[in-house]
Parts: sequence; structure tokens; C-alpha cells
Amino acid sequence: MKFKKLLYTVMLSAGCLSASAQAPQTVTVEEFNHHWFVQGQVGAQYTLGEIKFGSLLSPNVQVAGGYQFTPVWGLRLAVNAWQSKGGSTLPSGNTYKWKWNYVAPTVDVTCDLVNLLWGYKPDRVFTAGVLGGIGVNVAFNNGEASEANAAIIGELRNANAAPAGDVMYLDKLWGGTIGRFMGRFGVYADYRVSKRVSLGLEVNANTTSDIYNSKDASNLDWYFNALAGVKVALGKTTKQVEKKACCGHEKIVEKIVEKIVEKPVEKIVYRDREVVKVEPLRKDIFFTLSHSDVSRAEMVKVEDIAAYLNKYPQSKVTITGYADKGTGNAKINEKLAKKRSEIVADLLKNKFGIASDRITVESKGDTVQPFEQNDLNRVSICIAE
Repeated sequence: MKFKKLLYTVMLSAGCLSASAQAPQTVTVEEFNHHWFVQGQVGAQYTLGEIKFGSLLSPNVQVAGGYQFTPVWGLRLAVNAWQSKGGSTLPSGNTYKWKWNYVAPTVDVTCDLVNLLWGYKPDRVFTAGVLGGIGVNVAFNNGEASEANAAIIGELRNANAAPAGDVMYLDKLWGGTIGRFMGRFGVYADYRVSKRVSLGLEVNANTTSDIYNSKDASNLDWYFNALAGVKVALGKTTKQVEKKACCGHEKIVEKIVEKIVEKPVEKIVYRDREVVKVEPLRKDIFFTLSHSDVSRAEMVKVEDIAAYLNKYPQSKVTITGYADKGTGNAKINEKLAKKRSEIVADLLKNKFGIASDRITVESKGDTVQPFEQNDLNRVSICIAE
């Protein structure tokens, strides 16, 4: 008796090893794809100064081109330009204002904080991050500052508040075209409207030498830009990669047992007075993000199910659709999971001629997650027996 139990245990272990040695299934996973991008933005600038806030607002534009190396890190060449303003209010209460033009190319490093903190998701529609860079501010057309300086000196002399001779009120007054080193840091937020197009907001702070506004304040001069625009990717932002679903170091933990075959179970079918031992067949048909169509690679599994059903006419199949909980919402995922199970059933009926009464279709939406890895839950699990 003990020998029989030992023999039974050995045979059962061999059967389990045989089942686990079946060919690993694959899943198509959507991953980040590095790409170039272009960007155009318009907005307003505030140049830090001593007069009213509204008097120091100017129009502002920015164009940029760059490369997104990873979901987190990118590099861009941005050209910011248009206008800055300065001003001064005298003891008399009179305010003098002037404006000038500039072009400021910078090299900026961008860091996507959402992807950094919560991981990359190809279907994420909102993201935000920070940026920092260095560049050159090239300023020109400062004639209004010269006119304001002359008018201020004239008023002060009329009030006997300025000495005679060649004096300057704007003691950092400059003319011609001057280039100055500058630094930048800022924040941004993007809302994706399609695979390649995003609408975005950006606020950046820029600092340069004290002479930028023609006045001596013994500290750096600052201007701030608030911009809105569009960013367009010049290549595919994602790519599909075939991965093994259950081999190597990618361990998949099944959290539920729902007609899932963990070891061979014998079923007896009588055919022409012969007893045939039939093992159930399980196939996991994986889908890409937000899709319910069966890829060419996964179609092979549908063919295997059809071959099994044709070989054993009394067998039936149960198809259960799932959606991953990491994307979408419960209502959307319920519909998507149902479509994933129905599409497999339709293929079996319409392409392979399997009778509908041999097919049971079920759907779990995202209420059940059979796999630990989020992307693998975009699946229809098919059990034929």
C-alpha cells in the first residue's frame, strides 16, 4: 500500500512538471519610445520692477524643439522672445515707463515628475514636471529707456533736484544690442489630446545681470513668463514589445482559481466504445491597451482552441474577459472586458465553425485581476474541456 502511494505521488509530480513545462505564452506590452518633439507657445511676461504690476506686463512667445530620452528625462532648445518693460516713479508721483525687445535661446532639461513618482503609463493623459536651463538673453531696441532718462533728468532739474551737466538717472542705461548670460527654472503641465499632440501650460522664471532694465539695484534682474501652447511628437511615442508572460524572472501570481487548470484533470469521453482521456486546455489571449482586437500573434492561440474543440466534439469552452485596473474606470473596463471575451467567441463561431452552444462567454471587468502584473490583465482566459 505504501509503495502504491509513493508511486502515485511520483506520477502526480511528473504530471505537474510536464504541465509547467508547456511553451510560455507571450503578451504584447506597450512601452515608451524615445522621440523628437516640437513646441509652440504664447503668453505674457512680467518684468520685475518698482511700478504697478499691470504696467510691467508684455506679450511673449516661445518655440522649442527637443528630444524625449526616457519617460522622465528630456532635453530641448527653446527660443523665448518679444518684449520686456521697465519703469520708475519719481517723488512727484510721475511714472516713466519704457520697453525693449529681446531674444533668449536656452538649453533646458525637463523632468516629468508624474512618471518619476508613479511610473510610466502609455495611456496617461495628464502629466507635469519641472525644467531648468541656461542660455543667452540678447536685448535690443532700448531707445525708450534713453528718452525716459532724458525726461526724468529734465523734471528733476526743473525741481532743482538734479545737478547741471551730463548726469544719468538710469545709471545702467545701455544701447545697441547686448547679450547677457541667463539662467532659467520653471514648471509645466501637459494634457494629451492624442498619441502625438498635447496641450500645455508653462511658467518659468528667468534671471540675468543687473543692467537688464537699465537700473542699478545691486542684484540680479528677473522676468517671469506664463505660456500656453501645443507640443507635437515627431515620431511614435510608444512601441509594442512581445514579452514572455510566465517565464524567466517575470513571475506571475494567479490570485484566483476560476476554472483555471493548475494540473492535468482527466475527463473520460466515450467514443466508439473506447475510453479516451482528455486533458483540459487553457489559453490566455492577451490584448493591447484599450483594444479588443486579437493580434496576429494571439490568433495562434484561438486556432489551438478551435483545433481542440474540433478534435473533441463533446468538449466546450468558457471564455472570461478581463481589463486591467490600472487604467480607465470601472464602467469603461466592464465594456472592454466583455468585448474581449465576445471577440474570441465570434472568431470561434464565424471563422472556425464552432457551434455557439459549445461556447460560454463571461466578463469580470476590472473587479478581478488574475495576474499580479497590471498589463497582463488585458486578457481573455479560455478554458476548454
